[in-house]
Amino acid sequence: MTDTPQRPLRVLAAMSGGVDSAVAAARAAEAGHEVTGVHLALSANPQSFRTGARGCCTIEDSRDARRAADVIGIPFYVWDLADRFREDVVEDFVAEYEAGRTPNPCLRCNEKIKFAALLDKALALGFDAVCTGHYAKIVTLPDGSRELHRASDMAKDQSYVLGVLDEQQLAHAMFPLGDTLTTKDEIRAEAERRGLAVAKKPDSHDICFIADGDTQGFLARRLGKAEGDIVDESGARLGTHDGAYGFTIGQRKGLRIGTPAPDGKPRYVLDISPVTNTVTVGPASALDVSALTAIKPRWCGTAPAGPGTYTAQLRAHGGETEVTAELADGELRVRFAEPVRGVAPGQAIVLYDGTRVVGSATIASTVRATTAVA
Repeated sequence: MTDTPQRPLRVLAAMSGGVDSAVAAARAAEAGHEVTGVHLALSANPQSFRTGARGCCTIEDSRDARRAADVIGIPFYVWDLADRFREDVVEDFVAEYEAGRTPNPCLRCNEKIKFAALLDKALALGFDAVCTGHYAKIVTLPDGSRELHRASDMAKDQSYVLGVLDEQQLAHAMFPLGDTLTTKDEIRAEAERRGLAVAKKPDSHDICFIADGDTQGFLARRLGKAEGDIVDESGARLGTHDGAYGFTIGQRKGLRIGTPAPDGKPRYVLDISPVTNTVTVGPASALDVSALTAIKPRWCGTAPAGPGTYTAQLRAHGGETEVTAELADGELRVRFAEPVRGVAPGQAIVLYDGTRVVGSATIASTVRATTAVA
């Protein structure tokens, strides 16, 4: 069974100002639901967010969302969630980098803002569901429970950033684009047919609250300059940096190391220690990881019992890799069938059973393939 409801619902459509959310809202209204559009104001100073093709939360985006709602013929409101966004997404982003981890702010925004703060408010106001333009599917089982699945079109699938949703949130979520087997050009053509001015608006990219796209500069302004050492695996000092927070596992560029490696090959960031403010670099082979431990698991349904075999995705636009995973003492223990490269603490690992999203967790530590116990 699919996620197509059998009766009209009161639906709150989250409208970012982009083409996907506008088409999703239009489809929900066309299906006979009582739809209300809402744009989330996520910054006390919207001009500090990206604009045009590079943002999703600016004044320009708010106006685009309002125009789309007018064309669809639905009520429209702007809700101020700037304080929640700053606390749950921006401050968390800074704290994670300060601790030497690599967070995913879009995933955190889905968890804390769109399907916690927004959904809670929607339910309190009598809405049945929140609708977004994400490419993912909700499957309703015969017993009425819900499952989250990958989108029909794998090229557009966004289930990775929705892996934080629990069963209660899925019960009140709607993704009208999930069954779409069309190109993005065809979605834009649909928007144009519907008279939506956002039909040709470029997609948003990167981090909306970093206006100039300079993540390292943003962190430096927030955390200040903190000079430390760049060392190799033996501890030999190779250079200096202005703040360990400006690096992430697997990074190659911007290391500013004058001394070449003995083998003449590039070096990569292997470890970040916020305690000693040290960045360790080494060969690409040292990035191979055979296992990891992840914390704060969230399940899209019932938590799995005992060890199981799954596929895992480690990045929003990454591929799948086969793993065995088991929940032990509240932590997720994962072992890869084949070593994977460049896994960073702070990233999310999302488990899949076929197309079904099992759940997600935050990577806390990794085991290098060269030191793993057989």
